[in-house]
Amino acid sequence: MNTATLKPSFTLPQFLKGPANPSFDISPRTRAVVAAAAVGMSLAVLFALFRGLTGIAPSHPNAREWAIVLHVSTVLPAIPLGGYLLLAPKGTKWHKQLGKVWVALMVTTAISACFIKWGGGLDFHIGPIHLFVPMTLWASYKLIATARRGDMKGHKKEILSLYLGALMIPGIVSMALPGRLMNVWLFW
Repeated sequence: MNTATLKPSFTLPQFLKGPANPSFDISPRTRAVVAAAAVGMSLAVLFALFRGLTGIAPSHPNAREWAIVLHVSTVLPAIPLGGYLLLAPKGTKWHKQLGKVWVALMVTTAISACFIKWGGGLDFHIGPIHLFVPMTLWASYKLIATARRGDMKGHKKEILSLYLGALMIPGIVSMALPGRLMNVWLFW
C-alpha cells in the first residue's frame, strides 16, 4: 500500500481560493481576512442583539431612538452581505443585484449616522466616528462609478476599502467604546 495515498492533504475551501482569474477577484489572503471579518463581526452582532432583545443585557436608552434603530437595522445585513459579495463569484447578475442592495444599505447606514449624536441620542452633534460618513458616501459613489466604467481593479479597491474601512472599523469601535449600544449589549 502506498502511504502517499493515505495522507490527507490540506486544501483551502473553494470560497477562500477564489476563481481562476485573480485579476477579477481578491487574493486568497484577502479572502481569508474578509471571511474572518464577516463571520466574526456577524457573530458578535448577533450575540449582542440576542442579549439586548431578550433582556439578558441591560436596557439601553438609545435602543428606541429612530436613527439608531435605522442605523443598526441597515448595518446588520450589510455585514454578512458584503462579505458574501466579496467571496462569491463576481460579475454575475446575482452579484450585481445584491451589490446594489448592499450599497443602498451602506448609504442608508451612513446617512442615518448623521442623526446619531456622539455618545448616543439624537442630534447633529458630530464626533470622531462620524468621519466614516463622508468616507462611506464617497466610496459608495466610487464603487458604482468604477463598476460602470468596467474598471474592476478600481472597483475591487473601493469595495475593500468600504467593507473593511467603513464597515468593520466603525463596527469594532462601536463595540469597544463603553456606553455605546453594541458595547453594552455585547459585554454587560
